[in-house]
Amino acid sequence: MSDLSGRTTIVVGASRGLGHGVATALSAAGAPVVAVSRTAATFPEPASGSGPIRTEVVDAGDATVAATLIDRHEPSAVVLVAGATPHMRPLQEQTWETFAVNWEADVRIAFHWLREILLTPLRPGSRVVVFSSGAAIGGSPLSGGYAGAKSTLRFITGYAQDEARRAGMDITFTTVLPQFAPATDVGGPAVRAYAARSGLSQDEFLARVGPLLTPELAGKSIVDLLQADASTIAPGYVLNGVGLKKLA
Repeated sequence: MSDLSGRTTIVVGASRGLGHGVATALSAAGAPVVAVSRTAATFPEPASGSGPIRTEVVDAGDATVAATLIDRHEPSAVVLVAGATPHMRPLQEQTWETFAVNWEADVRIAFHWLREILLTPLRPGSRVVVFSSGAAIGGSPLSGGYAGAKSTLRFITGYAQDEARRAGMDITFTTVLPQFAPATDVGGPAVRAYAARSGLSQDEFLARVGPLLTPELAGKSIVDLLQADASTIAPGYVLNGVGLKKLA
């Protein structure tokens, strides 16, 4: 997929944050983009040579949406970024409903889309990128079930890759684990909560985190990943302010 022009990519969760950055970057690289979100999204006017961005305002967690959009658009790639903003409180201040919000949103969305990608299936040579979180490795004590839900995304993406291989499907699945992205609706509250827990200002806390991830850098990294030779793609990557790093 080194040339993305004419290769439709569905970006699920494209209205804000990292998903918006991914959709914008893919369009700039020439890919026709289907931007899926629960609320309307706006994008810059495409420059010359950019791919068109078509929006689909739907609930990506609905069991029928993945099948409908895959049949309608016949994508060469699917990027799953969508998820809920966790309730930032310590464990004892969570309710089951707040604790489980990312299981009911993030995991539900990934399950329906991965299942449909295998059932359809996508055409040979297709790519699937699922956004998890660095919390899947290090935990996240202030976000309820967020870390566990994000870890499950990594597991089920691996399961999907195994099922594709067993069925002889030429589809490449990989998981991306972004670190703190303070400019997003998920990263901003997390930075404020963990800075306060550490007794630091937000600037002091972020200085300890290292190079910061932005939607623009996330978009560039996903373009690079989709353009790479499939034989070089790792099962998972950490994504931070420096870029992508293969997980051991």
